[in-house]
Amino acid sequence: MKSVLPILTVVVAIVLIWYAAAIPMNAQWARDQAARADTTLTTSELIADTLSQDRPRLPAPHQVVVELWNSTGDMVLAGRGLSNRSLILHAWYTLSATLLGFAIGTAAGILLAVGIVYNRAMDMAVMPWAIASQTIPILAIAPMIIVVLNSVGVQGLVPKAIISAYLSFFPVVVGMVKGLRSPNASQLDLLQTYNASRNNSFWKLRLPSSMPYFFTALKIGIAAALVGAIVGELPTGAVRGLGARMLSGSYYGQTIQIWSALFAAALLAAALVGIVGLIERLMLRRMGMEQ
Repeated sequence: MKSVLPILTVVVAIVLIWYAAAIPMNAQWARDQAARADTTLTTSELIADTLSQDRPRLPAPHQVVVELWNSTGDMVLAGRGLSNRSLILHAWYTLSATLLGFAIGTAAGILLAVGIVYNRAMDMAVMPWAIASQTIPILAIAPMIIVVLNSVGVQGLVPKAIISAYLSFFPVVVGMVKGLRSPNASQLDLLQTYNASRNNSFWKLRLPSSMPYFFTALKIGIAAALVGAIVGELPTGAVRGLGARMLSGSYYGQTIQIWSALFAAALLAAALVGIVGLIERLMLRRMGMEQ
């Protein structure tokens, strides 16, 4: 209860601020409509109108929740859970690209980290390039990746996965390098007294010591991979995925649709990070390293 109460307090505060912000942001439209109808809105009528508009500048929280339900649970109950209007289907397209890109980025990050730790030349050459790669805005590079791969006939899942991998590999590289270098000098000296080989040093000391850093990097990496998948869906012309859902909402001024897709993406990210955290607790507990 002590850990839940602060979270609930922050959520309630955010919702109250959200409602308070929706009123002035949507008030001008309500006044304009009343002026055209040659009527005058009372304060209560104005507030009610600002919180119930079809295309508000800032949707109220309850409007986003209703849209989320209508495009997920309600469609499942109606037997249309996998229709083109269902956020469940769009979330699956985004999730599949996220997981593939995350797997590619994680594998690449681990290999690069091992090379950086054990090879001085890679440490001096690859690490600066890895850091520099993250200074390029993903919004600038994503359309180029999509267009180039599309020109050679590669479409669908793979281009989005590559963008996800581009964003997710860097946290894994940094986390694994830090973790593999975390054993102190006395631990390394102890292995030398045992005449341990380089492989034994890696598998029995460096790799287990890196696990807390590794899982922390995975939490960041999987969230970044989701962002990459969503960004990769934007140049596709609003075909499918949560990013495409946001884009189609912006085309037609459906702000409630945009916000519902944003919240679906946030819930998906929270679920993915939670799954990684659960795996982390199970793994560290099995290794006797649970904090």
